[in-house]
Amino acid sequence: MQTADLELVKLTKRYGDTLAVDAIDRRIPGGTYVCLLGPSGCGKSSTLRMIAGHEFASDGAILLDNRDVTHLAPAKRGTAMMFQNYALFPHLSVVDNVAFSLKMKGVAAPERRKQAAEMLELVDMTAFLDRMPEQLSGGQQQRVALARALITRPQVLLLDEPLSALDPFLRIRMRAELRRLQRELGITFLHVTHGQDEALALADEIIVMNAAKIEQAGPPRDVFNTPRTAFVARFIGGHNVITLPDGPISLRSDALRLTAPGSARLSGKVTGVEFQGMHVAVSALMPGDMEITALVPEAAFFSAPKAPGEAIGLDWADSDAHRLEA
Repeated sequence: MQTADLELVKLTKRYGDTLAVDAIDRRIPGGTYVCLLGPSGCGKSSTLRMIAGHEFASDGAILLDNRDVTHLAPAKRGTAMMFQNYALFPHLSVVDNVAFSLKMKGVAAPERRKQAAEMLELVDMTAFLDRMPEQLSGGQQQRVALARALITRPQVLLLDEPLSALDPFLRIRMRAELRRLQRELGITFLHVTHGQDEALALADEIIVMNAAKIEQAGPPRDVFNTPRTAFVARFIGGHNVITLPDGPISLRSDALRLTAPGSARLSGKVTGVEFQGMHVAVSALMPGDMEITALVPEAAFFSAPKAPGEAIGLDWADSDAHRLEA
């Protein structure tokens, strides 16, 4: 399948007086796995639907392979979308679901069945060709929906929270499958999620959206280790935002050290202790109503355990503090 750069130019979406997407700009290189990450209502799904052609852009442009597709019908864009609920036809078999778009194009039955079978082999569903959707598990239905989207040979595959309906164990398995497929096909995957772990595990690039704008974008490790704003630090997870006299900083939870109160940069009281396997999450309330969480290695915590209500100090190395935009 052919790769192509996707470019958003001042892309804007308004619903009446509500600004859902506010003049965003981003160029996404072909063959990249990108996760659009953000809370509900931030504009990520509206962005995806505009790229797909299921929503009209109020302003701006969508370029795919340097071709303006902003006003084209979905089928003429070079994109395909996999919906959150999979939207399989209940009265059609697995193979006929996958072949449906080819039937609409007038492809002969033997050829469309052959192409559908190839796509189902790609997603490891060859044994289920003649089953009905109701006979499949959630993970199997997702694979069929993927095959149905890929049979159109898109340059960009758009995924709207594709893992949200799966149980946690299957979600981890399926995200590995998505990554494998993207690498094998070499096309761009644009994946909307509100799951930080999902985005960090899957993406070559994370685009964090907040209040209709792109708050920060870049490789997952860069976004995680060097959040630009307090919003990104809090939303990406694993960070504390600490307000100091010379401005706010972010500190990874695993960079904080528990010390005796009075001998550290911050002193406060433990509000919660949560065992998480390799780590223990210790929550504490600091002056100014700052809530801080430290991730303490399991062995270190149980060698000197803390309990709610106990006074503690928190310290860190200067090199671990990351300055945020005020």
